[in-house]
Amino acid sequence: MAKPPIMALRDISLTFGGAPLFEGAGFSVGEGDRLCLVGRNGSGKSTLLKVAAGLIQHDSGERFVQPGKKVSYLPQDPDLSGYDTLGDYAAADVEPEERYKAEIAMEGLRLDESLDPATASGGEKRRAALARLLASEPDLMLLDEPTNHLDISAIEWLEETLRSTRVGYVLISHDRALLSKVTTETLWLDRGVIRRNDKGFAGFEDWRDKMFDEEDASLQKLDQKIKREEHWIVHGVSGRRKRNVRRVADLASLRESRQTHLHRAGTAAMALESGQTSGKLVVEAKEISKAYDGRTLVSDFSTKIMRKDRLALVGPNGAGKTTMLKMLIGELAPDGGTIRLGSKLEVATLDQTRSLREDQTLWEALTEDKLLGVKGSNDQILVRGRPKHVVGYLKEFLFDERQARGPVSSLSGGERARLMLAKIMARESNLLVLDEPTNDLDIETLDLLQDLLGEYDGTLILVSHDRDFIDRIATSTIAMEGNGTAIEYAGGWSDYQAQKAGGQGDAGGKPRKGGGGSKQAAAVAPAPAPKKAQGVKLSFKQTHRLEKLPEEISRLEVEIAKLESLLASPNLYAENPAKFEKATAALADRQAVLAKAEEEWLELEEAREAAG
Repeated sequence: MAKPPIMALRDISLTFGGAPLFEGAGFSVGEGDRLCLVGRNGSGKSTLLKVAAGLIQHDSGERFVQPGKKVSYLPQDPDLSGYDTLGDYAAADVEPEERYKAEIAMEGLRLDESLDPATASGGEKRRAALARLLASEPDLMLLDEPTNHLDISAIEWLEETLRSTRVGYVLISHDRALLSKVTTETLWLDRGVIRRNDKGFAGFEDWRDKMFDEEDASLQKLDQKIKREEHWIVHGVSGRRKRNVRRVADLASLRESRQTHLHRAGTAAMALESGQTSGKLVVEAKEISKAYDGRTLVSDFSTKIMRKDRLALVGPNGAGKTTMLKMLIGELAPDGGTIRLGSKLEVATLDQTRSLREDQTLWEALTEDKLLGVKGSNDQILVRGRPKHVVGYLKEFLFDERQARGPVSSLSGGERARLMLAKIMARESNLLVLDEPTNDLDIETLDLLQDLLGEYDGTLILVSHDRDFIDRIATSTIAMEGNGTAIEYAGGWSDYQAQKAGGQGDAGGKPRKGGGGSKQAAAVAPAPAPKKAQGVKLSFKQTHRLEKLPEEISRLEVEIAKLESLLASPNLYAENPAKFEKATAALADRQAVLAKAEEEWLELEEAREAAG
């Protein structure tokens, strides 16, 4: 006999002001179930989780919780008033002799339990709430973006905790790597309807695309049937009046069904354009150091960032990633060493605090930005040098006209992220600085952002705890490992882990340049052994060219691999033929340039050996 669910929602309907958010929605969670809840930003995922937790009252339907079972919800903005320390808050739901459970969770989450809640950051408060939930050992956990504000080591600790627990959970997260490893079933909230798949997140995108294909085929059949009925009404033989009346009524029903079909949300029409080309050298750091309050964050670190590099900064919270970032772009002077910035730099920055004024409208948030346009109530802003109506531009980022005059305070986390992207993408830039850009973005927007960054003609410096995003984007990674240690590795997160395990990297903190994308190569592949040849001593220009060619070859290999991956998508040509043609032409161009560069390197290396 099947066990009853711990929690179940049946025929849930809920409306906020306008159109219904859910109609007839429902799902159940049993003991040990590991569900991810996915859907577009604004689809109602967080609201549905709050309904499941009993925090929001639904309009109709039924919420069931098995008697004697405890359902716990991770709040986005926990209330810590009345507690002296974060540790006291985290241990509030356990007996004094079991406080160790909260301490274990806080240690895994790298949280200082002695901190005063009044001075704690939002991220520290959320980690305390997560520690409290885990320590209380509920029968069902409802987790809304638990990885926000966690560093990678804490995310990996949470990942292992979720993989080993017997407690059931429903998880909302933007972290693909986490979702793929800890979920066994998927709930997909799409246009107010919940679909369930008996596979974890790793199979979600293929399943989603299949559902969309079936929906498109069904709509095409419906359109064809409507056309046939319309033709019959106009041209058919009117032999039987009753039959004609019935078919007219049936046609009206078909039309109504087509009109009430909810169209899928589109993808944000985001675009990135680089401004003037920067100098080949973007940043050169020589033996830079920085300390705060007697604690060394960076010690004797050197690197060169060249045009079109994609550099990721990783490390635990407090290791100095943001400090390093600010030094590299010239916002903060090092205590020792030198920073040299390249020429013609145009910097656009996305900060992790999503610095938006709560009392502003979305309209004002765009038009009062001095870098975007002139002040205040103007109807237009400058978008990469061209005037555009505010509402039209907001619609490109999936905001409607009503939201344009609404307050920033009403936005969800994903909507805030999209608004910040709208602000920085309105600027022309050749150096893009992104501090935690993936927080709160849905999968579709993340995919688009990754594509844009792959095609961006400028340089990227990225701080992120999203391992999958780093793997897809970065060509080199600076690991801030604490105590002032910063080491640069070629490739993304997975490459960094592999090289670290293999003992690669320069412990002195000197750069390891070159690159290979995350999924292609961990370091520059060794060039083929040159043949012996006769020649004369290389000129200075030839010697310099020989030194630079491996870096150029590596970059071309990364670009080719990304283009090949893009063109491998079976739906690309059907969905976006212009993009397919552009990528095909770019691939042929990069392959030709690579072949020429490899031939040039071989000739110069042969000449060098012959002269030596």
